[in-house]
Amino acid sequence: MDPKNVKPDAGELKSSDSLADESKAAELPGATGEIPEPIVEKKIVQTRTAPAVDESRFAQVSRRELLKVVPVLALGAFAIPSFQDSLLKRGLGFSDWASTQLFRRGHLAPTFADAELTPFEKFPINGYDVEDPGVIFENWTLTVSGAVQKPGDYTLAQIQSLPRTRQNTRHVCVEGWDVIGRFGGARLSDFLNMIGADTSARFLSVACADDYYESLDMATALHPQTLLCYEMYDQPLTRKHGAPLRLNVPTKVGYKQAKYLTDLKVTNVLERVGYWEDQGYSEFYGL
Repeated sequence: MDPKNVKPDAGELKSSDSLADESKAAELPGATGEIPEPIVEKKIVQTRTAPAVDESRFAQVSRRELLKVVPVLALGAFAIPSFQDSLLKRGLGFSDWASTQLFRRGHLAPTFADAELTPFEKFPINGYDVEDPGVIFENWTLTVSGAVQKPGDYTLAQIQSLPRTRQNTRHVCVEGWDVIGRFGGARLSDFLNMIGADTSARFLSVACADDYYESLDMATALHPQTLLCYEMYDQPLTRKHGAPLRLNVPTKVGYKQAKYLTDLKVTNVLERVGYWEDQGYSEFYGL
């Protein structure tokens, strides 16, 4: 009998496909009649913990940031007109104080060989008001006052009677130029000794025939290179260079080296500091 014409009996085993379907159905939840537990999706939440603050490091960073803004604040202050004068005066005052602390009375300014001298005819003439205030040499005296034992009027001959010192030193102008010149005269310290000056006083002030005025701190006045100068290049001082007597102070800038001296005072209190200083320039201005 041809098998294809035989119909399967209803009681025969189910096909393999049917069995596979029933097997899969048995594996599904609830296939056994039990109620399955609900499926809950779990989410993992990550939290971040702030790192501990290193206080010392924080302080360092804060200081660095502060230092960055200090120049900006300072420039801002200078931009305010009402603060400018005060800040400049404080800055100059601090600079002068620091220079005073560093000044050494026994420390000499550089000296130079004759071959290094600026020729006399090329030595600049820098006047305050007029090149020649018209001093009458025959009548000239230096009037001394203040904390001294022997006040009075001193002639050029009396000053020239003291030991003479000649030195080749640099003259530095605040305008930016400098030259090397040869200067001669009496040490100011010797003259102060002659007049019995109180060298514990703080200052020495001078006035000039052209109305210029200046002052020196006592340590500078006693410096061995500070001269009452009456010679340049081994010749009598010329009128244009301050005759008959000027200061030569190689440890100071040029405007401290007054010309045409007429008055000298030893004092603890300055009524006025100097012509340029009273207009805002440095009082000490050491080199």
